Amino acid sequence: MLARMGAIVRRQHLSQPPRPLAAVTAVRMWCRRPGHAFLAGALIAILAVQAPIAALAQTIVVGGKYFTEQLLMVEMTSQLLTSKGLSVDTRSGYDTTSLRKAQETGVVDLYWEYTGTSLREFNKVTEKLSPAETYARVKELDMQKGLVWLPPSRVNNTYALAMRRADALDKRITTISDLAATVLRGELLTFASGPEFLDRSDGLGPLQQAYGFQFGRERVVRLDPGRVYHVLRDLKLIDVGAVFATDGRIAAYDLLVLKDDKQFFPNYAMAPVVRKQSLERHPNLAVYLGSLAAVLDNETMARLNGLIDVRGNRISEVVSEFLRSRGLL
Repeated sequence: MLARMGAIVRRQHLSQPPRPLAAVTAVRMWCRRPGHAFLAGALIAILAVQAPIAALAQTIVVGGKYFTEQLLMVEMTSQLLTSKGLSVDTRSGYDTTSLRKAQETGVVDLYWEYTGTSLREFNKVTEKLSPAETYARVKELDMQKGLVWLPPSRVNNTYALAMRRADALDKRITTISDLAATVLRGELLTFASGPEFLDRSDGLGPLQQAYGFQFGRERVVRLDPGRVYHVLRDLKLIDVGAVFATDGRIAAYDLLVLKDDKQFFPNYAMAPVVRKQSLERHPNLAVYLGSLAAVLDNETMARLNGLIDVRGNRISEVVSEFLRSRGLL
């Protein structure tokens, strides 16, 4: 009997946007009929539990990884969507694989991913593609998994290898091929990287294979990604580091990014990726996220990243000032 009553109420009221008070009122009116009053307390209790669940289903969960640019994008997305009247929950600090799994399983509705990461790491495509071909391929492949790539920004946050500028010029190293030749001549250089880069299909192992050299196990140091920039600047024991091309510390610390002359790294255009179900539930997401993507490029992201990592500004303040300056808040 109780189950049938719940079904009646859900059909009549929960087919509309959640209105817990209206639903409870309907139950109370129904329970005034003879013989029904004794069920009022139980059914209202059920609705009280279901109401926050329904409200939670309308919340957009924005995910992000654990480095500065991703933390910025989480905050940008949250502030922008909140200003549009949407309810937002943020969850950052994921590694790449965990974040993708969280989105595929519905824990995360959207986050900003890089085309090259999806191409190589998630879809295992190793052929060399142009930036446009890379975007089209990942869009097609991920759509089969219920993930929608919206139009990308002009940010290409590629992986890169960097050295202290003075040391690189002294050793006559300006490309990764120059680096490979130096190591093959027997010069002992030490490499520092975040742990993820050491294990990725577009990471250190395949890079060394493509360029035909190897640092040697004892010459590879595993660090937090953010620490790589500091040890390159401050420790002469570290010679080369894996960096992100849009990191503001590259210029601030006078690091030289080595040219990827064999074009090992794919294009890493940054774009919002949204679950198809979430986009159907909130179709305006495409418009809102598109307006944000349109104002982002490498120079902008490097400047914003630098405000956090070099000057120590608060992410929330950097984001709100930037969004206001672009007319997005």
